[in-house]
Amino acid sequence: MRYFIWFSYDGTRYHGWQIQPNGVTVQSELQRCLSLLLREEVTVTGAGRTDTGVHARRMAAHFDTQQTFDPAVLVHKLNGLLPYDIGVQKIEAVAAGQHARFSAVSRTYRYYVHTQKNPFLRHYSLELHYKLDYALMNEAGRVLMEYDDFGAFCKAGSDVKTTLCHVTHAQWHQTAPDAWYFEITANRFLRNMVRAVVGTLIEVGRGRLSIEGLRKVIEGGQRTQAGESMPAKALFLEDVSYE
Repeated sequence: MRYFIWFSYDGTRYHGWQIQPNGVTVQSELQRCLSLLLREEVTVTGAGRTDTGVHARRMAAHFDTQQTFDPAVLVHKLNGLLPYDIGVQKIEAVAAGQHARFSAVSRTYRYYVHTQKNPFLRHYSLELHYKLDYALMNEAGRVLMEYDDFGAFCKAGSDVKTTLCHVTHAQWHQTAPDAWYFEITANRFLRNMVRAVVGTLIEVGRGRLSIEGLRKVIEGGQRTQAGESMPAKALFLEDVSYE
């Protein structure tokens, strides 16, 4: 049987989602605990890969097992065994062909920023000390939806077969007088793409890059021409959607 597992995690302590030879990852912890509870070697396939320090509010993965169990009971036992910074919300049986990664139709990320020192946001939002033109940054976000090739925002050396992505939403939202988040939805994302997009939009918001300049960056396809990659701590995978 194939099962989907829905969970969230604070990525601060982890070397990303994917298993690494010399670091603790979310995938390795989830597999370890599932294997212990089901008493067999379990392989978990995630909806995507998050980098070191990136968080997930709603992540999906699938695993296969011939064991019979009550999903609600397994959720309860998993949450008792997993580290404090990984939490499982739901486990459900799905069709054999359903795939956590390839069946997903969209992913949504949010990047959080604030402008006033706040000790309660320091781990999950980026503190900025310069004025930004959010209306202009939203205009730049709409420009992103006009393009399909995002090679300019892909980390150099990434082993991707294509840099094509379909962005359906890209907008800044204000949540308080001194706090905003950038939300972006696409069918897929390249490695480091969201953090590079945010860094480039901030260049626009600071008046260092024009809208026409942004178009040239995207059309040029060179990572060196785009903005810096922003810190991972403020990035959250917010949701993964399926048909």
